[in-house]
Amino acid sequence: MLGTDFSLGSPNWLDLGSPDTEAATAFYGAVFGWRFVSAGPEAGGYGFFQIDGKTVAALGPLTQEGAKSAWMIHFKADDIQATVSAVTAGGGTVRMEPMDVMGEGHLAQATDPQGAEFALWQPGKTTGLEIASAPNTLLWAELHVPDPLAAIAFYQGLFGWRSQDMQTPGMTYRVLSTKDGDQQDASFGGVAPISGEGEQPRWVPYFHAEDADATAAAATANGGSVLMPAADVPDVGRIAWLADPFGAAFALLKPDPRM
Repeated sequence: MLGTDFSLGSPNWLDLGSPDTEAATAFYGAVFGWRFVSAGPEAGGYGFFQIDGKTVAALGPLTQEGAKSAWMIHFKADDIQATVSAVTAGGGTVRMEPMDVMGEGHLAQATDPQGAEFALWQPGKTTGLEIASAPNTLLWAELHVPDPLAAIAFYQGLFGWRSQDMQTPGMTYRVLSTKDGDQQDASFGGVAPISGEGEQPRWVPYFHAEDADATAAAATANGGSVLMPAADVPDVGRIAWLADPFGAAFALLKPDPRM
């Protein structure tokens, strides 16, 4: 599962673009108990979701015309210029060239060859999220694409990720791990084939839910919607897929205690 000792290719930042940051703050505060802290007047409305003073995610207004509300997972780059070159070489698209973010780090945004959007973060003063895998924080990152094997090959070219097949009902799920260390200990996410008609390629963040059913109920009570009702997945835990009031998709996972 995710930690905050980030290595090459680790998910190290997560933020939400929303058309109404005040309403988004109220929603996620009610669902996860997050508190929003502004990054300051020079940050253009951007700020941090925190639990007990530790950053678990971030929030900012949508800035591009026609952009839809969505969560964006960032992966650690050691050399962001080399990584964006690898994105292009691998058939992906660079949506935003690397830029310095007020000395906190360097940011770039990209789209993989199958259309899933992601971002890169090369740490400066800010290394990344301050807490992960605890209740109500980021626990897992999941990619949904038509061709999982092609996707894995692309990201291996960027980060050297490893993968391991896991058989689940009706499909092969591929567990992703960073390049170094024990493969199971270094796992942080997975790749699944797109199953539903009309589903778009995308990265989906999973948050640790102590009670997935109660958290899903809190989401619907506060204007969110259920994309997939809570269900038990053998040897994994209890999972639900939700969307916030503006359509940004995220998932819940109550891990199997034996994992």
